[in-house]
Amino acid sequence: MSKTIVKAYAAVAADKPLEPYEFELPELGPEQVDIQVAYCGICHSDYSMIHNDWGFTRYPFVPGHEVIGTVIAAGEMARGVKVGDQVGLGWFAGSCMHCLHCLSGEHNLCRQNEYTIVGRNGGFADKVRCHWAWATPIPAAVDSSKAGPLLCGGITVFHPLLELNIRPTHRVGVIGIGGLGHLALQFLNKWGCEVTAFTTSPDKAAEAMAMGAHSVVNSKDENSMAAIAGSLDMILNTTDANLPWPAYMKALAPGGILHTVGMVPDPIPASAGALIGSQLSVSGSPLGSPATTRRMIEFCARHKIEPITEQFDLRDVNDALEHFAAGKARYRLVLKM
Repeated sequence: MSKTIVKAYAAVAADKPLEPYEFELPELGPEQVDIQVAYCGICHSDYSMIHNDWGFTRYPFVPGHEVIGTVIAAGEMARGVKVGDQVGLGWFAGSCMHCLHCLSGEHNLCRQNEYTIVGRNGGFADKVRCHWAWATPIPAAVDSSKAGPLLCGGITVFHPLLELNIRPTHRVGVIGIGGLGHLALQFLNKWGCEVTAFTTSPDKAAEAMAMGAHSVVNSKDENSMAAIAGSLDMILNTTDANLPWPAYMKALAPGGILHTVGMVPDPIPASAGALIGSQLSVSGSPLGSPATTRRMIEFCARHKIEPITEQFDLRDVNDALEHFAAGKARYRLVLKM
């Protein structure tokens, strides 16, 4: 078989700009597909991996796990996608397919998952490879130039709606109006919930309302926080910051859930008395399964939900990363190949 050469941009060290990089893929496996990358989002996880913030990056390192592209090769046992299909690829690139979690449709909880940018090369490249099950079909009704962030940021905030059985009658709060939060507001609004946005930036109030919030609360204002005490069925934290958690716990109604998808650095304190007395809970979740990801994409197509993005050419990837690091992204960045 002919060699598959990939042209990419890679970090050669934690403190170095990304630079052009070529590598060869091994022979295509029977259940794998190769994707010709058209667009790839930039996620905070890419930035963390570039700088080895988590301590396990292997260099040279090719980031990118919010891929939109076209299948250009498929193994003989690939199912559900074929050469020529437009697909997306997120944080997961493979799973064992035989453990209890995979057999139960919870592939995202597989202990043998393959991660798109951990120990392998990702989508800041002209080609990327994955198991067929994680190549999510992207319908024509979804704008491919904006869809990449849905495969990570989008599924991260969509998955809890199904996992926690959120209903249209629920009142839900969202902490953080950023890359994840601005998608959560759109999902929850179309889900039928009464949506409250928490922010420490009053200038974001109008934007939050336009994205789907019915009300906005300044979380630094004690009176505003007191006014919503005991009213929310779920609070979804999309930030990676240590926050005044007792104040948020007080905002929950009996049976309420404080759910985080943000990588908060310190443990979240919770009073046993409050948990027991009002049957409250604190939880978290990782992205979603292939089936949940497909449902999310279909939901986005039906309700015309899309990330707010800024686009850079791949050759300008270092400018894009500087823009991201400066906190200027509104709200997700996408690289065009």
